[in-house]
Amino acid sequence: MPSQPDESADLAIQTPAINDRSLAAGLAYAMASRVSGMSFDGGTGLLLGKVRGGAELPYSTTAKLVRRAGGWSCTVGVCSCPVRKDCKHVAALLFAAEDNPAIRVQLLAPSTSMQVSRAPSAALPDWEQALSPLISQPGAAPSTSGVPLALQFEIEEPPPHFSYTGRRDPVRGVRQLKVRPVTMGAKGKWIRGDVSWNTLSYLNFRRESNQAHVEWLQEFLAGHSSSASRVHNSAGLWLGLNSYAGKNLWSLLSDARKIGLHLVHSRGTEPVRVAESPAAVGLSLSRYGAPVAEPAAEAAGAKATTSDGGLELSPTITVEGADVDPAAVGTIGRPARGIFFTAGEAALPGVPDPDGVITLAPLESGLSEELLSFVTAGSMLHIPARDESRFLTGFYPKLKQTARVTTRDESVELPELAVPTLSLLANYGADHRVRLHWEWHYKTGKLVTAQPLWRHPGDQGYRDDTAEARILDGIGQPWEVVPGLGESATGGWGTPRLAASAELTGLDTLAFTEEVLPRLREAPDVDVETAGDIADYREAEEAPVVSISTKATEQRDWFDLGIQISLEGQPVSFAAVFSALAAGQTKMLLPSGAYFSLDLPELHQLRALIEEARSLQDNKDAPLQISRFQAGLWDELAQLGIVDEQAAAWRSAVGGLLEGGTDGLPLPASLNAELRPYQLEGFNWLSFLYKHGLGGILADDMGLGKTVQALALMCAAKELAVAAASSLETPDDGAAAAPENRAAAVAPFLVVAPTSVVGNWALEAARFAPGLTIRTVGETFAKSGQDVADALDGADIVITSYALFRIDYEAYASRTWNGLVLDEAQFVKNHQSKAYQCARKLPAAFKLAITGTPLENNLMEFWALTSIVAPGLFSSPKRFAEYYQKPVEKNGDKGQLEKLRRRVRPLMMRRTKDQVIKDLPPKQEQILEVVLNPRHQKVYQTHLQRERQKILGLIEDVNKNRFTIFQSLTLLRQLSLDVSLVDPSLAAVRSSKLDVLFEQLEDLVAEGHRALIFSQFTGFLGKVRERLDQEEIEYCYLDGGTRNRADVVSEFKNGSAPVFLISLKAGGFGLNLTEADYVFLLDPWWNPASEAQAVDRTHRIGQARNVMVYRLVAKDTIEEKVMALKTRKSQLFADVMEGDALSSGAITAEDLAGLFKE
Repeated sequence: MPSQPDESADLAIQTPAINDRSLAAGLAYAMASRVSGMSFDGGTGLLLGKVRGGAELPYSTTAKLVRRAGGWSCTVGVCSCPVRKDCKHVAALLFAAEDNPAIRVQLLAPSTSMQVSRAPSAALPDWEQALSPLISQPGAAPSTSGVPLALQFEIEEPPPHFSYTGRRDPVRGVRQLKVRPVTMGAKGKWIRGDVSWNTLSYLNFRRESNQAHVEWLQEFLAGHSSSASRVHNSAGLWLGLNSYAGKNLWSLLSDARKIGLHLVHSRGTEPVRVAESPAAVGLSLSRYGAPVAEPAAEAAGAKATTSDGGLELSPTITVEGADVDPAAVGTIGRPARGIFFTAGEAALPGVPDPDGVITLAPLESGLSEELLSFVTAGSMLHIPARDESRFLTGFYPKLKQTARVTTRDESVELPELAVPTLSLLANYGADHRVRLHWEWHYKTGKLVTAQPLWRHPGDQGYRDDTAEARILDGIGQPWEVVPGLGESATGGWGTPRLAASAELTGLDTLAFTEEVLPRLREAPDVDVETAGDIADYREAEEAPVVSISTKATEQRDWFDLGIQISLEGQPVSFAAVFSALAAGQTKMLLPSGAYFSLDLPELHQLRALIEEARSLQDNKDAPLQISRFQAGLWDELAQLGIVDEQAAAWRSAVGGLLEGGTDGLPLPASLNAELRPYQLEGFNWLSFLYKHGLGGILADDMGLGKTVQALALMCAAKELAVAAASSLETPDDGAAAAPENRAAAVAPFLVVAPTSVVGNWALEAARFAPGLTIRTVGETFAKSGQDVADALDGADIVITSYALFRIDYEAYASRTWNGLVLDEAQFVKNHQSKAYQCARKLPAAFKLAITGTPLENNLMEFWALTSIVAPGLFSSPKRFAEYYQKPVEKNGDKGQLEKLRRRVRPLMMRRTKDQVIKDLPPKQEQILEVVLNPRHQKVYQTHLQRERQKILGLIEDVNKNRFTIFQSLTLLRQLSLDVSLVDPSLAAVRSSKLDVLFEQLEDLVAEGHRALIFSQFTGFLGKVRERLDQEEIEYCYLDGGTRNRADVVSEFKNGSAPVFLISLKAGGFGLNLTEADYVFLLDPWWNPASEAQAVDRTHRIGQARNVMVYRLVAKDTIEEKVMALKTRKSQLFADVMEGDALSSGAITAEDLAGLFKE
């Protein structure tokens, strides 16, 4: 807000009555947000507000505004403060009003009369209004509103200064260029007024001065280094341009002209001139003593002098074609980006006129500070004649690189500078080796000077760095083709550069010769010289041939694996090929110079197979070997090459497995079973393994008859042993065979199974192999008191549990065995367990693992089984874990899992129900005999004795005692399931039936099958639920108390729960559950029709899969007797349970008595 209201027509409010001090204080108040509650009435011109001052309450402030030709003017301001009128609070209100958007719009709006006067006659057509901004010239018409400002320049000459040290003050000893802002005074002259570098922000708020000028000066000030560089004197506050830090000075000076901001001289009338082009700074050479008219001498009337000796080097500065005296030049900026000088001279000769026209000129980029210091000093150098040659050859070339050097006359002949050439010497040697050396050759006439490729530290000799960089750029980046050609510029990490020396071998030599060398020969300014013989490099026309072979070793199961590769009749080192493949190389180079691509699928597969074979060996440094058990690995190797030679034992053992011609044993006549097609296939495979001393894993789905396949093998082995024993007894020479040989020929099989299925194995063996002698070991030899020989002699099959096998291992290990069969082999899945150690160490030529659990679920468990039955397949658990387990289980590597499946396929047979469904009947039924554990058996026998004594006296009058008899039957049935159903205090006694059930469920759930579990007792179903919860197996449940029956059935049908628990009464009707393919009947049901009804829940129309039905029957309990009685009198016994037959006498007292007798 100016004090003179007529000097600005741009501002909204003029303040003629408020002094500058109040204005400054009001500005501070406004900036501190002390003004509130403002309102303005444009009609009356009253501006009201509250201003917070020194008192507790804010002052009420009013300003009367009047619109005049130049805008609004404050005629009077009234305040409740002690000053009362035109105070700083009024000024604060006015400043705040101008910054308030709503009030500012009212203040800047034109008056109604002005709007009316601008009638539509001045309106332009639409097209003209749209195009006018496009053809206007930005900046052509600088803004003239507001008081104009200018930038005033002044040169301060250095004062006379004497120093006893002889040193010149770097600041006080040079000309200083100073600037300050000025404003146009009332008389049309540039005056300082109230404008200074410190009041620019204040000017911005007052809005009196030209806004574009104020903003330019603020930007100019911001570009200055700091307030410490401002020079204070009596004339006011100045800025020194000698130390101006901003890089945008010259663009600012150009903008000043566009906005009409003048650059003026404080002492002269001429404006400051800004040169359009940069000043040319350089050095000039002339013959010392040549006639040169010095300006000072010319003024004094002196004559030109001549001399004869040496050279004279003088600085030169040219601005727009005119020479400038270097001694009169000052520099602008730090570092210097421009110069200034004045035209004309003062009264003293040789002293520049400070009042002359000031010229500012930018400098060319790339000038060193040392050169500028030398030039602006204005001194001349005399180079004596004796040093002239040394200067021209040693100093001139380097000066030429940093400065413009010219000659003033023809008396000095400047030498031609040497041009660099990049020189390469490639020295070829044997084994595809080449040594490379790079250097620069500088040629001057016939003289060639060699320089290292890269400067050494401290090397200050002449080098044309620009030309060298251009030539190096021209050859590109050869280290991208051959990494050995590059090095780090810093000796570590960093941008690579060409290595001064390098030695290449093998494929690097090939790539250099074939790809890099031809380009170097064609590159400009590059000389290439080769020495030695270069091999005839060419790509082979034929593909490599791989040959493999096996050779027997002293170890029965291991064979040496031989691999040879040849190309065009030349042998190729397999180790070299393998190393090249492992290193990721794409080519293989032969000594002759021929090379072939390694990017062949068969070679990569060969490398992977050899890596696998090597990684699975305990000793990686040992010769490459392969085991008889690694038939899958051999199969893939044989497909990659030509099989040259095979050991006979290898061919017979592995050939059948791979080619499908398993010449096993004949189907035994002693087998009392008709094998289905898939079972016959399993028998042939098992007998082939047995015949060749190979072990295996039989992993068919549950219910496909793994036991009968194993028993068929045992029958065939017995017949083979009998035939062998007969041949031993009657040899060709008529001598009798040794007893130990006969014993070995008829050695038995040892079957190890979980305790719960030992009895079932005995029943199955007696059923399907009646000609074999079966011995079941149910307790330790120490407890039974039997001698091992007495207990086992004469047996064809010995069946025992894992616990007893582990306890009596030494006794079993002392016997000769025809084979070891591990049923439910997951019991030895922990390779650190004692049972596993016993199974692995037991001496037996044939070992078979039987399991229904998919082995890929836990690979280390799978390794444990293979290490027992096929110890040469994956000999080291550590190597197996690194190669298979970690990639598959942690990284989900499906490729490694598929490779593992291929490796074990020859030694593992697994068929699912879906694969063999055509060979299966629609429904299969099997009884699972459950042997009660000792504690369970003891509790059952105690109650049986008690009930027997009670019932035997009542059975003569069945009709009278029907309820009591039924109660006793029910109690014994519950005891057969779980003793805690009768006596909750016996909950610690494990239910044998639950143990057997969950052994079966473990396999089913793992295989993805679904099962229905039926029981007549909801209490026992509750026990199953508790166990399912413990095992974290999902299930559905349905009994007579279930209300949302349809929802539960739908949940099972549409969900993923693998188990459905159903009570007899709830599930006997109205259900169609074809989603399940396994049925477990936990307790024998007295009514066969009800039992069939339950089975039919799954075996209905729409069932596409085979249904397996398992009846769990507790051995030596009433359940076993009921099953036998049901076979004879099933319908009658159903009548008993319905209650009719007890009254009609259909079941005799003898029948009932039989249920309670031992």
